[in-house]
Amino acid sequence: MSASAASGHLSEHLASLEPDTLAFILADWQVWARDDQLPPQKSTGGGDWRVWLILGGRGAGKTRAGAEWVRAKALAIPPLGAEPARRIALVGETLTDARRVMIEGVSGLLAVHEPHERPALEVSRSQLVWPNGAVAQVFSAEDPDSLRGPQFDAAWCDELAKWRRPEETWDMLQFGMRLGERPAVAVTTTPRPLPLLKTIMDDPATVVTRAATSANAANLAPSFISEMERRYAGTALGRQELLGEIVDDRSGSLWRRDWIETSRVRDCPELTTIVVAVDPPVTATANSDACGIIVAGLAADGRAYVVADRSLQGREPQVWARAAVRAYKEMMADRVVAEVNQGGDLVTAVLRQIDEAVAVRCVRATRGKWLRAEPVAALYAEGRVAHVGIHATLEEQMLAFGADGLARGRSPDRVDALVWALTDLLIDRATDPAVRQL
Repeated sequence: MSASAASGHLSEHLASLEPDTLAFILADWQVWARDDQLPPQKSTGGGDWRVWLILGGRGAGKTRAGAEWVRAKALAIPPLGAEPARRIALVGETLTDARRVMIEGVSGLLAVHEPHERPALEVSRSQLVWPNGAVAQVFSAEDPDSLRGPQFDAAWCDELAKWRRPEETWDMLQFGMRLGERPAVAVTTTPRPLPLLKTIMDDPATVVTRAATSANAANLAPSFISEMERRYAGTALGRQELLGEIVDDRSGSLWRRDWIETSRVRDCPELTTIVVAVDPPVTATANSDACGIIVAGLAADGRAYVVADRSLQGREPQVWARAAVRAYKEMMADRVVAEVNQGGDLVTAVLRQIDEAVAVRCVRATRGKWLRAEPVAALYAEGRVAHVGIHATLEEQMLAFGADGLARGRSPDRVDALVWALTDLLIDRATDPAVRQL
């Protein structure tokens, strides 16, 4: 097939085949898959591998590789095994994601099976059942304890680097991998600088394959690759999301100077919604982190405008709360968006001590700083955020923000507040307005 494709005669050769032969070939994943989409026979140490880690950029074909591996395991398609896997775990970021991507997606399990072999989805029991009796149970990485008790001989974990409780979920899964001769796990994910991911990679029982987005160009929109490379080439976000690299060097910032400069404006249009985002410091000493206070708004053109940076260095709660409320009143803001991880209800209470009528929306961080900042950096790359004037300290923090979640060794307080503001305005509108988690 590869020779036919290289010669430009693939379609002609396929058309010459008998219908049954053609159907057989089209259903044979090992004929069509790239090398990086097929599991190696041995680990790098020469023994049997226990974990197959597939690292790839967006759209690189990771999901198809994972789904085809599960299909082969469930149906005992050679060379993956002579006996079918009887109990399989499907672990996604959430139950919804697992069903939407791993099962019902365009490259998911239902799509890769032929009609006569396709498993039945039992929604009420969160499981797939194959005609031969193999069963795949669906689990959410939000609930590691759900993996206590069940046991498996195969598992597919999707987007592990996005899991909210990665270590706990992974550990519980490992205790359940105790069926069959060689229980194995396939992990498909766009990499992020996650300690667990590095631990898995360093394990001698792990085999790693990699693929850039461009490797799957034949199955993507013609303009997608060129547009993504135009926007993200040379950036940490591009290395991660397009090349499938783990960006763990401190110099690899999510933001690029030209993204900020290109969209900078002297004046902004009328804003339909204005928020004051607050990232309170953990302590109130002179050497503590600053309290990030960023004012941003949404205009009718669909863009967000960063209006002001009112951050304060090492101040007591009443001081930063007064500054936040002052900005709220001066800018005629709709609400204060306050992170409550450190202070809990105290954050809201101290703001309302200054003005009991202030509208407060609480947000809670459940993911690392880098992961929270990624979609906001992407908004800058797309030209959907503009800075009104120059905010030098904030912009310096943005450009110094590294994969370790720090900016020049310190907590990026201003960046944290910026992320909360822009997430509120442009990204996270569907969740509970009382307490948002990101």
